[in-house]
Amino acid sequence: MAVAVRRIPAALSWGLVRKAGGRLTWGMADQAMGALTNFLLSIIIFRALGPTQFGAFSVAFVTYGFVLNASRGLSVDPLLIRFSGTYLPTWRRAVAGCTGTALLVGLVSGACALLAGSFFGGAIGRAFVALGLTLPGLMLQDSWRHSFFALGRGYHAFINDTVWAVVQIPLLVVLKITGHANVFWLVLAWGVAANVGAAIGILQSRVVPDLAGAAKWLWRHRDLGPRYLAANTAGNGADTLRSYGVTFILGLTAVGYIQASRTLMGPFNIVLFGLGLVLVPEAVRLLRRSPRQLPLFCAGVSAGLTLAAVAWGAVLLVALPRGLGHLMLGSLWRPTYPLVLPATLATASSCAATGAAMGLTALGAARRTLRAVIFNSTLMVSAGLVGAAAGGTLGTMYWYAGASWVAALITWWQLRHALQESSTAVVPGWLWPGRRRGSSAAN
Repeated sequence: MAVAVRRIPAALSWGLVRKAGGRLTWGMADQAMGALTNFLLSIIIFRALGPTQFGAFSVAFVTYGFVLNASRGLSVDPLLIRFSGTYLPTWRRAVAGCTGTALLVGLVSGACALLAGSFFGGAIGRAFVALGLTLPGLMLQDSWRHSFFALGRGYHAFINDTVWAVVQIPLLVVLKITGHANVFWLVLAWGVAANVGAAIGILQSRVVPDLAGAAKWLWRHRDLGPRYLAANTAGNGADTLRSYGVTFILGLTAVGYIQASRTLMGPFNIVLFGLGLVLVPEAVRLLRRSPRQLPLFCAGVSAGLTLAAVAWGAVLLVALPRGLGHLMLGSLWRPTYPLVLPATLATASSCAATGAAMGLTALGAARRTLRAVIFNSTLMVSAGLVGAAAGGTLGTMYWYAGASWVAALITWWQLRHALQESSTAVVPGWLWPGRRRGSSAAN
């Protein structure tokens, strides 16, 4: 699809590098604010309600994550691929369709959540009812965040998430003071605060979501949306399936230790996810400006993030026995400590694959992205379950880490083929050394 784009000089000037660095900084700041919002909610619910209602909240929150990935596949991913760095009028027309689609996903999924809440009843039912009432605004708020990064105005996303946090925290405090701190009201307060951010996004962008135009958006991007919907939900579903399988084989205690090891990687993951908000739009801009530089950019992203993950893991291995473990996890740190090394290896493999996944998205290679996700998800779920059966908690972590590195290689292999199939990019000689082929040779 042809869109009007800004003219960008071919050479990488210091000004362009500085602007890109600023966008990356806003991405990390925004992700940190969003992570803080969710972390505070989790802590308050656990301390106020205990494990049973926290479990009900966790089920609702996993459902929210599933719907979020589905919404991004249909609305946000096509926007990032085709409208990053466009002129403001073009961006506004595209964002109206994107946010309208996200709002439609929220309305449909919200209705389903309300039905589920009335069916289940109890704590889970109340959590689903609160989630269903607020899902439309939750999906719309997330689409605003990504839309702002597509335009290169990450500070708007940061402001929007800050509004969410500023509204949410007093609501949670009031519920605690007035004795209404149950799972329904706490989830509702979290969702209502996000809905305020969704309303603020309309004022920030001067765009009204085009709910009636959602069908037109889905039809125009039918080559991308369904595939990214499948890819996003497949990855999310694989994680859920692996957790259920490990629970069945090893029990809840083992899953708790595994989750604790992932929690230790949390500060690094904030950086990783924050960069992810910005890197795809940056890769799209680079593809338009200098397609030959895209593979090197992808490799640089993967290398830098992988080294950072290894460094963070090394810090944990040294610092946990010296007091940091007890500070972060209390008595859980000792049985969790042996899992830190495989958790670091698994995180590093995700970083190694990030650049390739980013390149696939920038190229709009939805079919190859879907292939990679399906194959990699199947591989990692199988490896985790085999590892659990063969070697317990430590076994499942090492088997999963090993499969993750194989998955990273597969993702880079798919990127190589996507570059060959591209009409603009070229496969460099260092990427899977062998034949050096450009797009003309590939076709």
